[in-house]
This record gives sequence, structure tokens and C-alpha cells, in this order.
Amino acid sequence: MSHIYCQECGFQNPEAANYCARCGALLVKDEGGTEATQTFTADDADDTPAEALENLGVQGPALVVRSGGGRAGEMFPLEGETTVGRSPDCGIFLDDVTVSRKHAVLRERDGNFFIEDQGSLNGTFVNRKRVESAQLEDGDELQVGKYRLTYFAR
Repeated sequence: MSHIYCQECGFQNPEAANYCARCGALLVKDEGGTEATQTFTADDADDTPAEALENLGVQGPALVVRSGGGRAGEMFPLEGETTVGRSPDCGIFLDDVTVSRKHAVLRERDGNFFIEDQGSLNGTFVNRKRVESAQLEDGDELQVGKYRLTYFAR
């Protein structure tokens, strides 16, 4: 079930709602922006997730949202340094109160990617273990707030 978040109070409402159940504010539905986002759905492909991402034309490492915030399937190619957080300035913008403004940073070092927590309140998890910093391996599951993402090294 998809949800829409109230821009006034942040309450999670069913997607079919027109007004917030908590504060009564008019819910603004995202009609799509100017930025295109590629998505991946495991049910759409007989290939492995990494092969399916290659079929979308993605070269190099990427993160795929597996669950959280109604964004399952969104994919983020990674290069150099990428910030993750609730701030719109972040390379990976995860809009939820469980995510800190500047939650974590993904950094490439010597051909490998590392995730570094930036002092977030709810922590950053790799394969269900809380980490301050960790090297990512192909297939690792990251948890940032309520979002679960999978790292593909390819």
C-alpha cells in the first residue's frame, strides 16, 4: 500500500486520501518532477537484480530502494562521494523523520565504497548491524531510517 505524507505535519496518510487525517491539510500529490528516476522491480525481470540494472543502462555501483516510503525500486547510481539524508541537498534524498538531515555519506576509496554514519540519531545499519563506518560488498543491505536499500557493486 502506498502512502502520501502531509507537508504540514508529516503524518502518513493512505495514497487515496485528499486531506490529512491528523491536521486536515490538503494533501499535495507528487505529479512527477523534471528529474527522471529509473526504477527496478524484481517481478518484471527473470534476470538477477544486477543484470536487470545493467539492462536499464546503469554502469557501475548503485543502491536500490527495497522498501520504505513507497519508493521501492528507485535506483541511485554511485560516484565518488554521495550524501544520504532528509535534506533536499543530499544526493540520495530520503524524506522521512526517521532519517537525519545529513544521515550518512557513501565514499569511494580504492575502487570500493564505504558508508559512514554522520552522527545520525537512529543510526546506519549494514546487514542489520549498526555501523559507524563499513566497507560495502555486493548485495549488502543498508538501513537508513525506515528505508532498506541494497548495494550492487558490479
